Amino acid sequence: MLVDKASQASVRAAGRVERLKTMSDRLMSEMVRNQRPLNLREDATIAEACRQMHERRAGAVMVTNADGHLLGIFTGRDAVRILAQDCAADGPLEAAMTRSPATMPPGQPAIDALRLMQDGGFRHLPVVDGVVSWGDFRTSEHDRLDTKINLWERIYP
Repeated sequence: MLVDKASQASVRAAGRVERLKTMSDRLMSEMVRNQRPLNLREDATIAEACRQMHERRAGAVMVTNADGHLLGIFTGRDAVRILAQDCAADGPLEAAMTRSPATMPPGQPAIDALRLMQDGGFRHLPVVDGVVSWGDFRTSEHDRLDTKINLWERIYP
């Protein structure tokens, strides 16, 4: 009976390890597969961007030019900054966006995106096929990043 319980525990532990491995090794393409990022042209107003973000429950707007090329990103943090500076809400989105944001191709591992976001101090990362937010990452990916950071902090205090 004791051997059976030990064997069962071993099988359960192996299954947990395998699930953690697959969750931690996701690619960005898996995370953005079903997303419809909010895109607005650079000449849209700040107010329109905020309205669209509220309606779509989106934390960011991808700001593009007429050809659809990414010029910048407008986030809730940008909206707060604009309000604090008493800027007009009818001003162009181009004036309020973060220009040339960091981006990542969809074939990159999710952990790389999480690391880039943490190192850069931002919560939204445009991916060629969408945008990923801090909250899109699973707990295991956050834990894996924390483990790596702790290891590096011990090696290079």
